[in-house]
Amino acid sequence: MNSRKAWTRILGTATVAGALAWAVVAGGQPSGVATTTSPVAETGPGYAIEDYNYPNAAKILAEQGIVLKRGDGHIVLADCRSEENLLKFLARDRGDVCFKVTADEGFLTLEIPSVHGVRTDDSGNTHLAMTAEDDRVEYNIPAKTWEGVGESVDGREHVLVEIRITK
Repeated sequence: MNSRKAWTRILGTATVAGALAWAVVAGGQPSGVATTTSPVAETGPGYAIEDYNYPNAAKILAEQGIVLKRGDGHIVLADCRSEENLLKFLARDRGDVCFKVTADEGFLTLEIPSVHGVRTDDSGNTHLAMTAEDDRVEYNIPAKTWEGVGESVDGREHVLVEIRITK
């Protein structure tokens, strides 16, 4: 008798489950009710794409006259009085310009005219690219070094256009 009750329960449960499954497959909506769907891609958030443009570059140009173009975020403009271990450039027309290096490697493209000296920090080797008239001049400077570059080396006005740091 117990097995008969068990089979009855199983068959009843299966019948109800089948009816529910059929309702879901068939739409589960009473007739006359419209349903709308939209692709998730149209309503979800967009993708963040890194373009490597320097953040707040227009504001820095307006306030400080420094053109910061593109970088990987590992060389950032800093206040020269904020700490000792900074990458420091001497520029005839504007004074000192400093950068903090935040990783073992980094790059920054920029424009600082009349650069004639650099003091490197302890982050690694510093590679500088500068332009003078139609020439491109490059310097490799070891860590913790003061060195004359650009105008102090050949007398022409140089524009610092790229900084690269490597270990």
